[in-house]
Amino acid sequence: MTPCSSPLTTPLPTMQRSILFLFLLLACVAPAVAQTAADSSAIVAVALDYIEGWYTGDAARMEKALHPDLAKRIVHTRDGQSTLQSMGAGQLVEGTQRGFGKQIPAERQHKEVTILDIYGNTASVKILASDWVDYLHVARWNGAWKIVNVLWELTPEAKKQMYGSR
Repeated sequence: MTPCSSPLTTPLPTMQRSILFLFLLLACVAPAVAQTAADSSAIVAVALDYIEGWYTGDAARMEKALHPDLAKRIVHTRDGQSTLQSMGAGQLVEGTQRGFGKQIPAERQHKEVTILDIYGNTASVKILASDWVDYLHVARWNGAWKIVNVLWELTPEAKKQMYGSR
């Protein structure tokens, strides 16, 4: 080391630079909060409370799954014009209580749940249901996972049945 150099300005050997670069890279890309198997299980459980609650008419189970400020939306497009239909938690719980989901025969009550992503206190979940697909945004709320948003889409077969061959 020369009189004008210091440990902070002296270039590092190649191997040390590589190790430092790798350490910094890992520190930057590592998740801020590690997810656990318990998180994944709880997220699947809340999705199943939602879809199974719907199919069985269990309003208490549905309500348990939802954040009170839930927004559930679908885009309907007919004759080239789109409209957005929305419902809140209260409407969804009421529809569940009225047994609308119970009208779907048991053999058609699909409930395939896939966690698309978990990051910290949020998750995205996909449910393949009988005649539709639900995309859920789930958040940890006061220690429990709750569904905050649902964007859903009818299957092509269900659209054809509902709207005809338009």
